[in-house]
Amino acid sequence: MSTTFMTSPSLLFTSESVTEGHPDKLCDQVADAVLDACLEQDPMSRVACEVATKTGFVMLLGEITTHAFVNFDDLARQVIIDIGYDRAKKGFDGTTCGVLSAIASQSPDIDMGVSKSLEAKDGDQDELDLEGAGDQGMMFGFACNETPQLMPMPIYLAHKLTRRLAEVRKAKILPWMYPDGKAQVTVEYQQGKPRRVHTVLVSTQHSPKVSHNEIEEGLMEHVIHPVIPPEMWDGGPRILVNPTGRFVIGGPMGDAGVTGRKIIVDTYGGMGRHGGGAFSGKDPTKVDRSAAYAARWAAKNVVAAGLADRVEIQVAYAIGVAKPLSVNVETFGTGKIADEKISRLIQEHFDLRPGAIIRDLDLRRPIYRKTAAYGHFGRDDVQFPWEDTSRAEALKKAAGL
Repeated sequence: MSTTFMTSPSLLFTSESVTEGHPDKLCDQVADAVLDACLEQDPMSRVACEVATKTGFVMLLGEITTHAFVNFDDLARQVIIDIGYDRAKKGFDGTTCGVLSAIASQSPDIDMGVSKSLEAKDGDQDELDLEGAGDQGMMFGFACNETPQLMPMPIYLAHKLTRRLAEVRKAKILPWMYPDGKAQVTVEYQQGKPRRVHTVLVSTQHSPKVSHNEIEEGLMEHVIHPVIPPEMWDGGPRILVNPTGRFVIGGPMGDAGVTGRKIIVDTYGGMGRHGGGAFSGKDPTKVDRSAAYAARWAAKNVVAAGLADRVEIQVAYAIGVAKPLSVNVETFGTGKIADEKISRLIQEHFDLRPGAIIRDLDLRRPIYRKTAAYGHFGRDDVQFPWEDTSRAEALKKAAGL
């Protein structure tokens, strides 16, 4: 985040979200349903499941080592039907679509580093040093005090809009709605603080029998007005509803879908940096997922403790090595103490070895399908362990605040 963002008298920032019926999100949900099904029967499952979809079919591929038995065909169909793709007129039908699978076991070359870390091979007997990172890479966590959930306001509001789209559709309040949809929110900032909502964009897939005016009126009344806070409505934001004028062809019929293509939607809407690794379909030995969750956990506690108004944390790993290679903290000039001291406090209060992250956040559980749509962080409809702020008080005390 630039100095301009923190000092500009007027700066616009935009984030987007997509509904559970978006083809990429359909794939994420199938992948995480597979992960949950494996973990439910075998908590030590190693899962790296990717999913792709296009008109009339969904394909599962990847590497899974587990004692669980999972009927991939039945599971994928049920997820698709749960999303709302249950009739051909919507462009996709979970009952009749083809389901293909190409699943192998995890490479033994990867397993040898995850099951026995470099530290263990060097004679380290610490139990939490035995489990190495499942891959190399860097992961980021972010938090800020713009919302009660300590999330950036643009992505927070965008997710609320897409969740509301799904609620209205499933409750048949607007019976002409179909599962695919998107929302985008632009917020005007002054000196790094959100002042007002500048633009709201909402698009929803719909029946061919409904008029554009009816879509606009329905979404304004039942989606946009209930979500955008009145205090952020200053001056009246620009509202765009289905700006192409027609969105009948959607879901996998309109666009191919693949896991891991909505990583900015999954995280902070572009407000914080991203290491590039996707989450869905990966068990917690993959630090792409578990370390990103831990970095969010630490960042949220730092902001909850009042150590900074906004913070970004980077952690980096080597495959087969337990201890992180680096931990970096950036508070964008909002820190109440030096960033270097916050970094030391994080490493004192949060054990960022993969085995410790899995233990402390209890990640070997079937909790992942719920993360696969509407964001992994800052949710107010479901509570995830990495959103807990119970370590904030200890951080505050250790910082002398």
